[in-house]
Amino acid sequence: MTVRAIELVSPARDLECGIEAVKHGADAVYIGAPKFSARAAAGNSIDEIRQLCDFAHVFNVRVYAALNTILTDDELIEAERLAWRLYDAGVDALIIQDFGLTQMSLPPLPLHASTQMDNRTPEKVRLLQELGFRQAVLARELSLGEIAEVSAAAPDITLEAFVHGSLCVSYSGRCYLSAAMTGRSANRGECAQCCRLPYTLLDADGKVIIANKHLLSLKDLNRSDALEAMMAAGVSSFKIEGRLKDVSYVKNITAYYRQRLDAVFARNTAYRRSSAGYSSYTFIPAPEKSFNRGFTDYFLQRRADEITSFDTPKSIGEYVGVVEEVRANWASLRGTKQSPDPKPNRSQRPVRFEPRPTKPNRFQKPVRFEQSTPDVVAGDGIVFLNESGELEGFRVNRVEGERIYPYKMPAIKPGTTLYRNHSHAFETLLSKPSAERRLRVKMEFYDTSFGFALAATDETGARAVIAFPLVKEPARTAPGENIRRQLSKLGNTPFETDEIVIRMQQSWFVPSSVLSEMRREVISRLLSLHKIRYCRPIVSYPANPPAYPEKRLDYTANIHNCKAKAFYEKLGAGHTEPSFEQRRPKQAILMVTKHCLKYSFGYCPKHPKNNNPWKEPFRLIYRDKYYTINFDCKNCLMTVSQ
Repeated sequence: MTVRAIELVSPARDLECGIEAVKHGADAVYIGAPKFSARAAAGNSIDEIRQLCDFAHVFNVRVYAALNTILTDDELIEAERLAWRLYDAGVDALIIQDFGLTQMSLPPLPLHASTQMDNRTPEKVRLLQELGFRQAVLARELSLGEIAEVSAAAPDITLEAFVHGSLCVSYSGRCYLSAAMTGRSANRGECAQCCRLPYTLLDADGKVIIANKHLLSLKDLNRSDALEAMMAAGVSSFKIEGRLKDVSYVKNITAYYRQRLDAVFARNTAYRRSSAGYSSYTFIPAPEKSFNRGFTDYFLQRRADEITSFDTPKSIGEYVGVVEEVRANWASLRGTKQSPDPKPNRSQRPVRFEPRPTKPNRFQKPVRFEQSTPDVVAGDGIVFLNESGELEGFRVNRVEGERIYPYKMPAIKPGTTLYRNHSHAFETLLSKPSAERRLRVKMEFYDTSFGFALAATDETGARAVIAFPLVKEPARTAPGENIRRQLSKLGNTPFETDEIVIRMQQSWFVPSSVLSEMRREVISRLLSLHKIRYCRPIVSYPANPPAYPEKRLDYTANIHNCKAKAFYEKLGAGHTEPSFEQRRPKQAILMVTKHCLKYSFGYCPKHPKNNNPWKEPFRLIYRDKYYTINFDCKNCLMTVSQ
């Protein structure tokens, strides 16, 4: 039976986040290049990326550099040079959006197709496979059935799918709302997140349907309950969103999905993890304790009722309880035993897993947090929706039983639902060292004709041997215990002894200083061997590229430079238009989304819940800006146009 390697890909805003992602269990880390990254605010220096590669590669963890904006003609040469510098730094792949880069002289690195390429059809992903791309990040909107269709059409390319984090409401690469409203292009790494703004919705007669709500804002993705189903559909790479998130988010969410994936591997031997080592933690990972707007699996199984976050685009965190009584300086709670949602999202109920290190250490005893009945403590941040429907919050000064005493008492009423979006105790834990990652190593100590020797073999198969000349003297006491004690002192190295074997023809005295020196030397050689043995895949690209499935390309192809234009023409596209950013069309569709306001309000003709009293087309208003909403009910799509 073929065993498929599965990778967990974690985000790195910076070097610290990248290192913590590795420590907390990532199989791969994606990080922004110094320039031309789809998160312009998350660029990193070449030296920082080199340091991350050196650390990650010890555990066979890969580092992917994001170079995924569309480029101008003037930027192509600079991007090409940057790609070579990233190659020299040790990165394992480049994540790109602009096909123009494929026409440049790139280093022999695998190319990954960014989700900004709009990878949502079998034909598109098949094309990427035929062009030599090694990995494709799928559109978040795809269902399990659609993923399976893509996998069947393109079996030789690794399918990567987002599994957790913030959701773009538009198909990635097809959103021009930020560019239209602010001049800041998402395809250029400068998205202003206009989808998180409050809008008023009007019908065709100008009647207000709903006012001042975040109508394009979605909940956050959480597919932790569907990992094995996604593997069965063809996904081999699970991606956590968050290159702008802080380090505590990276720690918590990486550890959570590491444990969920390991649980799948424990019961299904058809899959295995793609990197080496194991992680142990000081905490119980819990996704609701990190930034979230509530959770959704977002069309993975079917169209769900609750995917939106209309009231606020901010983090609500975890449910605390309902206010029962209010006094001048405190409020008491009731109903902390269950969520107010009668059908809570299963993804909000984390499963606890114990880490499985071989030996006890301080990271093996996690501090337990009660997930369903969180204990509010001083320093916690509590939020609620006020009478105006706006998110309001306060900091907890002290807690006495069911009574919460805020630093400043808000205008709050009985019946108000409270959430905690900052857990003081949890964040305090995560602000300290919260995980260790180790490679198990077998030590073999034996005597030779001229002294002693020590061999070390780690779980990746790397093996180092050192011989130490020494005049042997008989031991007065059995030396085995001291030998084991000295050889197991691996300290801050990435190794932990799994087994120590001692083979000597008789009991010889071995000084502790000699054992320490031999241990240090063999571990140093083992680390050096890891660098020598680590290799990136050999890549090649077809001399005769396939035909592009579309012959006429408009601005949505994001053709921003002459090389991209030449690429499409070489593949048979006879008509190509420049990008939205280069030449703004007069009647442009700014957003294409599976989120549907008619469905949200119960007016969907396929799933009707209410009679639609409003005249179409609808319009969105933000300040003095108007946008037209149209519904493609046949394909279950909504568009936002100028």
